[in-house]
Amino acid sequence: MRAFFFALALMVAGPVWAAIDTYEFHDDDAREQFQQLTQELRCPKCQNQNLADSNSPIASDLRREVYRMVESGDSNDQIVDFMVARYGEFVLYRPKVNEATYVLWYGPFVLLAIGMVVVVLLARARRSKEAKASDSANLSHDEQARLSELLKDNNGESK
Repeated sequence: MRAFFFALALMVAGPVWAAIDTYEFHDDDAREQFQQLTQELRCPKCQNQNLADSNSPIASDLRREVYRMVESGDSNDQIVDFMVARYGEFVLYRPKVNEATYVLWYGPFVLLAIGMVVVVLLARARRSKEAKASDSANLSHDEQARLSELLKDNNGESK
């Protein structure tokens, strides 16, 4: 029984002993660059977590790679280009605008415009239908008499 509780305690305490990445930077600009990049780059495994928040092994490897590149003096663009070349546009929370991402960037606006056109066309159709109905309902006295006369001739009696 004691072994069971010991094993249970080890399983519960496991996340507490998880390693925390600690990096020493040569200046505050490098630390800020590292933090900015790890916030902007997405973990390939977690899909909706950035590198800074993810606990996956690949995120740890990517943080280490970003640290190495920051310490070697690479710019943000160079680091991002390296990550995109290796893992694809998926690692970017804000993908670059190009032929492959036009639908992603402009698709919502196109759908919104189509929706607005449909609403305007439906409103116009409804208005014209109501206008036609109101025109036929507002007959003058002479027109009403003529209509009654025509109906009497067609049906043989007045309705």
